[in-house]
Amino acid sequence: MASMSLIAYRVRKSPILFIVVPIFVLFCVFQLVFSSGNNVLGLSDDIMNHQWADQSEKTFYFPYTKKYKMPKYSYKKVSSWLFNDKVDDLIPEGHIAHYDLNKLKSTSNALVNKERVLILTPMQTFHQQYWNNLLSLTYPRALIELGFIIPRTASGDAALQKLESAVREVQTGKQDKRFAKITILRQASQSFDRLGEKDRHALEVQKERRAAMALARNELLFSTIGPHTSWILWLDADIVETPVTVIQDLTSHNKPVLAANVYQKFYDKDQKKESIRPYDFNNWAESEIGLKLAQQLGDNEIIVEGYSEIATYRPLMAHFYDANGATNSLMELDGVGGGCTLVKAEVHRDGAMFTNFPFYHLIETEAFAKMAKRLGYSVFGLPNYLVYHIEE
Repeated sequence: MASMSLIAYRVRKSPILFIVVPIFVLFCVFQLVFSSGNNVLGLSDDIMNHQWADQSEKTFYFPYTKKYKMPKYSYKKVSSWLFNDKVDDLIPEGHIAHYDLNKLKSTSNALVNKERVLILTPMQTFHQQYWNNLLSLTYPRALIELGFIIPRTASGDAALQKLESAVREVQTGKQDKRFAKITILRQASQSFDRLGEKDRHALEVQKERRAAMALARNELLFSTIGPHTSWILWLDADIVETPVTVIQDLTSHNKPVLAANVYQKFYDKDQKKESIRPYDFNNWAESEIGLKLAQQLGDNEIIVEGYSEIATYRPLMAHFYDANGATNSLMELDGVGGGCTLVKAEVHRDGAMFTNFPFYHLIETEAFAKMAKRLGYSVFGLPNYLVYHIEE
């Protein structure tokens, strides 16, 4: 008993054990937690270093609404936290959403049925007139989402700065004046903003330029279309004037693809007054001459409408404008432009996109129209319904 008492006494009084034991315990915990690729919470390095898409792609989102804030994940250990690195991911209530796209409609009563419209704009220059016109639309902003794609160039940087300022002013204003969602993408791939205003209309650069534009349109479309989107309005950044009811007017026709007629206002020096002239010649109906010309082309050659060097003699919607005609008069088309074109979302969901390669000797928006028709959708235009391109 004496020896046991002596041992116990020595243990209690040993200064070495008071130092060594805590260090040993800390060493064991350190090894357990940090020696493997996974930490004690059961999170891999990939998860720990995770970046959301907007961080990795340097993409800007402007939701400004609680509806689009994703709930936070919580983690729960299935057993002892010290000896088990497996973690069950508890998904918060409401995090998984179910959408029945069969119930999603695009109808002639879009406003009454509160159908969501996505307005998409490739933008290389910010025009205040475009933004003012957008703000003047009478379709409820709560039913409108906006999507922009801007080239990663000097002019794109300038456009982004102005667009962000305009967006911030609206989206931090009164709740009922905000758009449902605004997405701004930067295009880091082949840029559609490498040519000046004059050079970009030259025939010899059209294939390259419009291929780049097709990539931009597809990237913008696939990044922004949602399960609630009923309509998509392609609206170029150069369109500075439309009727304020343009969404209601176009959706009322209930057509899969419907293009407005793009004109341009200018000062006529001869008449000494403001006048209008046709601008977009990409809205057209096919001709026999055009079909025969296509048969003579190689696989990688395209037909670009609106150039005297390529005489297709296609009926161009721009030339069918009748100032005294009904604005709801329809014209069946085979090619469309992207100036102001409304598309049912189901057309894009079924696969109609903008090819950056020759498709039936067409490219970009005109190829999209051809693809839509190949999928069984009709394509129309409104020759007497005018929207206006900015004066160059």
